[in-house]
Amino acid sequence: MRILILNADYPRFLARLYRSQAGLETAPYSPQMAARNNSLFGVADFYSKNFSAQGHSAAEIHVNNAWLQAAWAREHGMAVAATGSTMSASNRLPAWLLRAVAPFKPMLRPLARKVGLSPKLDEQAEKILLAQIEDFRPDLVLNQDTFHVDTSLMRRIKGIGKPILVGQIGIAPSRGEDWSVYDLMLSQLAATVGFFRSLGVRAEVSHLAFEPTVNDALPPAPAMDIDVSFVGTVSADHQQRIALLEAVAARYDLKLFGNIAPGLPASSPLHRCFQGEAWGTEMYQALRRSRITLNSHIDMAGQEAGNVRLFEATGVGTFLLTDFKDNLHTLFDLDREVVAWRSIDDCIEKIDRYLADDAARKEIAAAGQRRTLKAHNYRERTRAILAAVENS
Repeated sequence: MRILILNADYPRFLARLYRSQAGLETAPYSPQMAARNNSLFGVADFYSKNFSAQGHSAAEIHVNNAWLQAAWAREHGMAVAATGSTMSASNRLPAWLLRAVAPFKPMLRPLARKVGLSPKLDEQAEKILLAQIEDFRPDLVLNQDTFHVDTSLMRRIKGIGKPILVGQIGIAPSRGEDWSVYDLMLSQLAATVGFFRSLGVRAEVSHLAFEPTVNDALPPAPAMDIDVSFVGTVSADHQQRIALLEAVAARYDLKLFGNIAPGLPASSPLHRCFQGEAWGTEMYQALRRSRITLNSHIDMAGQEAGNVRLFEATGVGTFLLTDFKDNLHTLFDLDREVVAWRSIDDCIEKIDRYLADDAARKEIAAAGQRRTLKAHNYRERTRAILAAVENS
């Protein structure tokens, strides 16, 4: 089977990647893709490697990487205009408006796309993508970015050889779209799976994962010099996260790696905790430096656990203190492989307990890593996806 995975990268990551390697933006396609994958950011080439290991021909396309896509186009005889990378317009909206609209994003996304406030491929990017579909002739397209590659574009892709279309989405999907173009939808959230099923679209739970070969690719483990860390985004979509982190920062020397969206008051203690953005290798090294790393899901996740930090932190052997969710026990053995907090006071009490008990903390971290390497890896996830496709 020929499998094509569609994904998109954060513009801030792309800007940093290309700044860090002089001349990369004009390099041929293959070296650019190698640099992207060697960064270890996001899912890199983890899906394609594991599909390939099962005997399939698989490749990724990073649909919003204008430099990478332009290189492919030039090498295939297509004329391309000047390329670059821009931030999503939504990041320039007033902070108060971002907070106000956060709960309504699924309903507002279709309108936002029409007025240019939501990620969308331009005409050239769509043309290149469709040419790649024509060239690769996939039997299966796994779309992991349903915002840049919306349902109307997927219908055009469906018309090229009629591949099986699988979509993967980790948050509440946009309302008002015709999702029937997909043969199968995947999500780590049962509520999202239920949404698609209510529309008559076949959907299954598929969790995120960790790629064990990351541990072989990382530099030597750094000194464990951080008591408490958090890796991720602080934005209007993360009000519970902000409340937790501010309380922790008032008591501990919290190190915050990631990005702080506009709107956080100047008085917030999180500003002094901010260590800058950490992508890929840098993120994993920050986790490995931490005696304890905290996790708090995006507000719209509700009572379901499933964000990728669960698996990234445990995968590199870091002690994970995560927010309690109703399904967390289906992923990890609580208090043996990870520890869960149920309130801010409970979180602080557990930070105190496990900073003071090195042996227990290290035992839980090691058990969590064993669980992730065995059960929460991309080999198992790609196998399950293929099984779901065969049964669709």
